[in-house]
Amino acid sequence: MALTKHKITPCLWFDTGAEEAAKFYVSVFKNSKLGKISRYGKGRGDPRQEARLRDGGRVRNRRAAVRGAQWRATVEFKLSEAVSFQVHCDTQEQIDYFWNALTKEGREQPCGWLKDKFGVSWQIVPTVLGKMMTDSDTEITQRVTNAFLKMKKFDLAKLRQAYVGQAA
Repeated sequence: MALTKHKITPCLWFDTGAEEAAKFYVSVFKNSKLGKISRYGKGRGDPRQEARLRDGGRVRNRRAAVRGAQWRATVEFKLSEAVSFQVHCDTQEQIDYFWNALTKEGREQPCGWLKDKFGVSWQIVPTVLGKMMTDSDTEITQRVTNAFLKMKKFDLAKLRQAYVGQAA
């Protein structure tokens, strides 16, 4: 039996704002685009949303391609920290860009975590952190850990100082 390539498509369930969220993520992540949209007909779906109906009904789901990965934003449930997305960044400039874009109207959390304005949890992570945290020298990994536990947004220079044993 031949194996078929299967893609995994994240489906983010929003209590409200699925279309707005899809537009937001496409604006933050370059090389992204909106896809098809489907709407509930008038009188269908959550009655709390009836006042927001336009263009034939509230959004059932909105598809988007975010950096080449297919996503779907839909409505009905609230999000939690049980699922988060990691954005791996090679430079401080990238860390700053994604941190600033995603925390706008959202909130910062410790250790590179944040929640955006829609309640989606993100981890903005320096790519080099994986190497730092898997070093065979436990003193190094402890220094790096101690450094990032004091941070909200990661500071790549301070992490590198901790890695090589320089005082911050």
